[in-house]
Amino acid sequence: MQKVNLVFGTVYGSAQHVAETLAPAIEKLDYEVAIKHPNELASFTPPEDELLIIICSTTGQGDLPDDIFPWFNLLKSTAPYLPKLNYSIIGLGDSCYETFCGAAKQFEALFEELGAKAVTPLLEIDASETMSPEDDALEWIDVWHNQVGH
Repeated sequence: MQKVNLVFGTVYGSAQHVAETLAPAIEKLDYEVAIKHPNELASFTPPEDELLIIICSTTGQGDLPDDIFPWFNLLKSTAPYLPKLNYSIIGLGDSCYETFCGAAKQFEALFEELGAKAVTPLLEIDASETMSPEDDALEWIDVWHNQVGH
């Protein structure tokens, strides 16, 4: 059974709620799921034989939430080469702002630098269009699952 690590960065809890909503849906597709809370990421380098989904909200002017910023910084400074890592990113943002999903786009650029492979295009969930980002993410899981080719 393949393992999926769900990592989230959140300010008000939406990204965590999305992660907690996705976990059982992914388990039903016959994956093992681990939700990695930001305080568990201090020395976490995503294993290349496992899948990674990052769910990240954006704060300020396209900034990363404070809870996940240390992990982002760690990966950026240590720059582990991860050519076999398959990942996906879900960005939560508001298109009323110029820096829509800026934090997720920073993660996308970082993982490209690390040599990892995006399984799906960045999923941008717009708070101006939906009150339930977890519903959009649940719909996306079918797309993700087809791309992973489980």
